[in-house]
Parts: sequence; structure tokens; C-alpha cells
Amino acid sequence: MDAISFALEILKTNIPYARLSYNVPMKDHTSFKIGGPVRAMLFPKTADEVEYMFNLLQESGASPLIIGNGTNLLVSEEPQDLVVINMLGLCDIEQTGEYEITAQTGVLLSKLAVFACERNMAGLEFAHGIPGSLGGAICMNAGAYGGQMSDVVSRTQMLNPIDGKVTVIGDEHDFSYRSSRFAKGDELILSSVIKLRHGEASEIKAEMDGLFNRRRESQPLSLPSAGSTFKRPANGYAGTMIDKAGLKGYTVGGAQVSEKHAGFVVNCGGATFSDVMAVIEHVRETVFKQFGIELELEVKVIS
Repeated sequence: MDAISFALEILKTNIPYARLSYNVPMKDHTSFKIGGPVRAMLFPKTADEVEYMFNLLQESGASPLIIGNGTNLLVSEEPQDLVVINMLGLCDIEQTGEYEITAQTGVLLSKLAVFACERNMAGLEFAHGIPGSLGGAICMNAGAYGGQMSDVVSRTQMLNPIDGKVTVIGDEHDFSYRSSRFAKGDELILSSVIKLRHGEASEIKAEMDGLFNRRRESQPLSLPSAGSTFKRPANGYAGTMIDKAGLKGYTVGGAQVSEKHAGFVVNCGGATFSDVMAVIEHVRETVFKQFGIELELEVKVIS
């Protein structure tokens, strides 16, 4: 019996009510709508379940893949010998201070922003249109329109393979552009405390609506993608360089550089992992030849 089978048998014995599915297609759990089956997927509902699952898999030598809403993943169609822990079931939110919210990792950013707005808390307007979950957003320090998660995240409770349950505060998050200490993948976010400021709900909502309209007008929201495909280079913007290189609309199979926003690679229908990677590699090669800039992926690739 291999490590994964051993761990799952123990799990089923000790938590018989835990939701566990086998041969789960990742295309059903990613915004790209691409990806083959993983060996097993766990759907915990409580932090205690997560802690038990995480520790059991780590101790068994079957380190799990942690996902939320799958909005930053590109997964191969090849079967993956992985156990995935899907964190969307951890979705509690509560107000824990005058301008403070404590939310679990699986809470969608859109829901979190609305929760704050309804309580006259400002500072999360930028996050309303970001499609991911809180944990994923913190992991990659997601941001838009001048705001990012590092502006509002005060402290985070996490699981560490060595130390167990740990709380990190402030600079201990190691936030940087589209990254944090959690980007390495060996620590699992359970919940975070979000610090905001006073605002008027009507003004906050107007700001969120305005940003959503800007996003809808400029981004290909009607097509599957993983959002911005590339990180912003030190000098300039990836989308601008790709556009200037004449690559808008460049297509391989079902994958295309969006005709609406060159910073997005989209699934126009039936795109495969290979299609998307071929588009990405062509874009990177062309931009490097023309501008001498090596574009870095913002999307996490699992192959």
C-alpha cells in the first residue's frame, strides 16, 4: 500500500463522515476549465478536519495540494497522483472588532468585500471583483486598482508541517508583489484577520460598482482564464508589451491571447493544457526578443 492509500484508509477510519472523492477532474475546480483527474480530493468543513487531514498526509509522505476557488491554476490533463484539499468549505466570516473582520480561508473575496461594505468598513473595494478565495488571495498577495491584500491583512492563523498551528502577524507574512511566505506551498492558511477603516456603505458600494464596471469593460470576463497570466515586469506592463508585440488574438487550438486584454490567455472553447502552454511560451519568447524582458508567470502550473 502506497503513502496516499495508507493515509486515506486511516482518514476514512478516524473521520468516517469526511467528504472524500476519487479521480476528481481538476477542470471542474479551476477557472480555466482545464485539468485531468487527481487521485483524491478532500472537502473539509472545519479547521479541526483540515488540521487532521493536513498532518496525516504530511506524516504519511503524501504532501497535499491546497486549493480554493482554483482561479490561479493551470493543470495538465494527465492524471495527477495527488491528494487535493479543497478549502472552500471553510467559509465563516464574523466581525471581531469595530473595523475588524475575521474570515476563514475559503471565503470568496467578493463575499468578504460585501460583508465589509454592509458594516461600513472601507478598504476592500479593490477585492470585490477578484474571483478567488481569501486563502489564495493572501498566498499570492492578490491586488487590483491600487490595492492589495498586504494592505488589509493583519494576522493569519496557519498550519505548519513542523510547528502545527501558528499565528503570523504583520511583516511575518513576508508579502511582496504577488507573493507571500505561503507561496512556497508548505504552509496552509486557516483564517485571517482583516483590518479596515470607517466608510459609508453607499460610497463603498459605489466604488465597488465602479471598479467592477472598469473590470468588465477591459477584461475578458466571459471566457475561462486564470486572470492575469503574467506578473507585472519591473519596467512597464505585461499586457502592454504583448499588445505592442502584435500578439492580441494569437491562437493555438482553443487557447488565445485575449483580444480584449493582452495580459490574459483565455480558453475560447476546448483549450488543452498544451494549447495554453504553447501560447504562453510563444508570448514569452516574442516579448523577450522585442523588449529583452523575461515575463514571469502569475499562474501556477501543475503538470
